[in-house]
Amino acid sequence: MKIAVASMGTIVAGHFGHCENFTIVEAENAQIVSMTSIPNPGHKPGFLPNYLADMGVEVIISGGMGGGAVDIFNQRNVEVIVGAMGDVKETVEKYLKGELKSTGSVCHNHEHAHECGEHHHH
Repeated sequence: MKIAVASMGTIVAGHFGHCENFTIVEAENAQIVSMTSIPNPGHKPGFLPNYLADMGVEVIISGGMGGGAVDIFNQRNVEVIVGAMGDVKETVEKYLKGELKSTGSVCHNHEHAHECGEHHHH
């Protein structure tokens, strides 16, 4: 699978659109196979999510992201993880182990859906 991390060098960027580079990580069987850094091609509305999706990215990891970008990623079936911080490689390894949870301010993810449907009346 292909994972993109919005980065400032080797650190996860605080904001998706304003990052210096994207670290494109190829992973197989929960192991990192390769990491490639590409420069941020420029912050134009709606451009970056499609640019990354067109490259075959399946997951985007960032510190923060605007709702517009999240919506496009969702339309392109790219998983969005926000609220990440620290070293890019460690962050991706956590994701691959299933330990990285999206804690972002953007709530388009379905983590809370099950809380609504399961009212247990004892």
